[in-house]
Amino acid sequence: MRNGENVLCLCVYWMLLLDLTNSAFGFSNPLIRMLDGNSESKQLLHHRVKRSWVWNQFFVLEEYTGTDPLYVGKLHSDMDKGDGSIKYILSGDGAGTMFTIDDTTGDIHAIQRLDREERSQYTLRAQALDRRTSRPMEPESEFIIKIQDINDNEPRFLDGPYTASVPEMSPVGTSIIQVSATDADDPTYGSSARVVYSILQGQPYFSVDSKTGIIRTALTNMDREARDSYEVIIQAKDMGGQLGGLAGTTTVNITLSDVNDNPPRFPQKHYQMNVLESAPINSTVGRVLAMDLDEGVNAEMKYSIIDGDGMDFFDVSTDPAYQVGVITVKKTLNFEKKKTYTLKIEGANTHLEVRFLNLGPFRDTTFVHITVEDVDEPPVFESSFYYVEVSENVDIGTTIQLVSAKDPDVTNNSIRYSIDRNSDPGRYFYVDVPTGALMTARPLDREEVSWHNITILAMEMNNPSQVGSVPVTIKVLDVNDNAPIFTKFYETFMCENAKAGQLIQTVSAIDQDDPQEGQHIYYSLAPEAANNPNFTLRDNQDNTAWVLTRRSGFKQTEQSTFYIPILIADNGQPMMSSTGTLTVQVCSCDDEGDIMSCSAEPYTLPISLSRGALIAILACIFVLLVLVLLILSMRRHRKKPYTIDEEDNVHENIVRYDDEGGGEEDTEAFDISAMWNPREAHVGKIRQDMQPEIESLSRHVPQTCMMDNNVHNYMLAKLYEADTDVCAPPFDSLQTYMFEGEGSVAQSLSSLQSLSTDSEQSYDYLTDWGPRFKKLAEMYGAKDNNVSL
Repeated sequence: MRNGENVLCLCVYWMLLLDLTNSAFGFSNPLIRMLDGNSESKQLLHHRVKRSWVWNQFFVLEEYTGTDPLYVGKLHSDMDKGDGSIKYILSGDGAGTMFTIDDTTGDIHAIQRLDREERSQYTLRAQALDRRTSRPMEPESEFIIKIQDINDNEPRFLDGPYTASVPEMSPVGTSIIQVSATDADDPTYGSSARVVYSILQGQPYFSVDSKTGIIRTALTNMDREARDSYEVIIQAKDMGGQLGGLAGTTTVNITLSDVNDNPPRFPQKHYQMNVLESAPINSTVGRVLAMDLDEGVNAEMKYSIIDGDGMDFFDVSTDPAYQVGVITVKKTLNFEKKKTYTLKIEGANTHLEVRFLNLGPFRDTTFVHITVEDVDEPPVFESSFYYVEVSENVDIGTTIQLVSAKDPDVTNNSIRYSIDRNSDPGRYFYVDVPTGALMTARPLDREEVSWHNITILAMEMNNPSQVGSVPVTIKVLDVNDNAPIFTKFYETFMCENAKAGQLIQTVSAIDQDDPQEGQHIYYSLAPEAANNPNFTLRDNQDNTAWVLTRRSGFKQTEQSTFYIPILIADNGQPMMSSTGTLTVQVCSCDDEGDIMSCSAEPYTLPISLSRGALIAILACIFVLLVLVLLILSMRRHRKKPYTIDEEDNVHENIVRYDDEGGGEEDTEAFDISAMWNPREAHVGKIRQDMQPEIESLSRHVPQTCMMDNNVHNYMLAKLYEADTDVCAPPFDSLQTYMFEGEGSVAQSLSSLQSLSTDSEQSYDYLTDWGPRFKKLAEMYGAKDNNVSL
């Protein structure tokens, strides 16, 4: 019975272990009835009334590596007589896959490797059946198999690797980060899950708390600029760190964050920069950079100009992207006035830390020397704007303003003036090219154009691309040169029964002039109607007048229409006046004053011409008109044969002639003196053999202009006279001759084709051309004769 004793001892062992476990967790022991009836065992066990078979809680070690199945425990019913009539079956978690039971003996074995970290316990159900009838002998009972832990798992850092940051220059003991390792073993059983931390790499810079895993700084004055990152390896070991414990490691990447512990410094104490004098406002001259070993907000800079003679002409700003100082132009530069500037620029940190002020000062200065380079600038006018007032009756060629510009460069080139014709399309003005005298070129009329806005250009003679401009506003002042006139044509109707003094019409006038004292128009009857017995006029002194009847008793049969001349005068100097006519028709009216009929008679057709005849005549005229238009249209669309007539060739017109000019001996030609002295034009010898087609225009110039010594006035007057005279011939006549000497007996005298001829050509034929070519014959022929001699 040794086997039975072993089973009983095993059951007692598991019961004691279970009792201790349940006592630890506050559970009561299960009621178990044992088979062997041992008195000593019975004293240790409690009796259960209803349960008649052994029930137990089993424990088994994990990670069994043997080849045989691992014995877990034994189930036995007190109804089992050992004759094999009882059959044990097992169901529940892992039944048949993880655990098996001997259906005869009730022995339970584990057939798979058990891992407590995967599953710490299994709940199974056991039942005893009659082998023959399969009838349950007892109710199904549930029991638990718990997996007992062994130290088979090392601590793991589930959140690793770690990344942390700590400010540079932090004091010793500054907390950085806490790491945590987890051991999958049972923390309630032994020391398998008790973890201790230690540092394997990262000393002497950092330390770790062995119990909490908090990493702290271990050295002072750790400088980010010297080294900005560290790789620290932390170990976690179970079994309380004792020998034989399992260990796991993790990496902590620690970065030193920046603090402002480095003052900015300029790499150079002097900078040299150049800028064109034509540089626009806010344009960049150059950049300066104060080097700061810090980064981020600790390296942010602010640049300013604290001294120097260029503070009014230059400015400096901070580029936030690159923390550089950008020097820009603040005012317009002038090379001719000042060529060099010096700036003292300061660069300072904007964020300071009090505990590092002893490392300062956190600012630095440098000097920037700026040289202004000369640029060929356009001419500059003395004034940026000209305002001119001129009377509208000013003579052509009168100088109304003198504009002046000069070259701002050192070379001081000469200036030529002109008018931008886009600003003066009517060509009312002219500017003298060398002097800049602005003159009138056409008569001015305030009533037509009262304001002129022109642009005068100034160009350097040596560099025409340099052009300056200035606006000139010209106000044309009014001159009383327009007489007032009626605002409309006045015609009124009057009844025959009109009484004396009755108002028949109110008249008003308008004056295009605009006197400074305001318009005031005077009305009166014209001198020829001053003693008019029928009508009178009353000036209302408000630029209007009333026309009144002087008598009554008008008869339509006596006179049906009256014409009243009215003198209209203004208050200008000199006074201008005009005469307007008021037409008055006499009509017959009823007692209430309504017009019944006037002197106008309706138009009637002659008795001898019927309406039908008139329509027939008009129809004939219309038909004839249509025929004439049709014939003209057909002639216009008739195609002409395409023939080329030498005389009608529009591309070129070559005039061939054999007549040779008289040269210096021809004294009958056009008198050149007319071009120089207008007074002597057409005076003296006149060529008798031909009549000039174009007469000198100088005789058309008024004597006042001819007497004036001002050449500009003379030329402008001639120009205006030619522009307004539609019958005047053109001044210029350009004829292009494509061939020379074509058709002439002498042929061409040009040397353009001499390369193709023999160099020893004889010129004896020149003597046959007559006395006109005698000089050429002597020059060429004589030379050949001398050589031959």
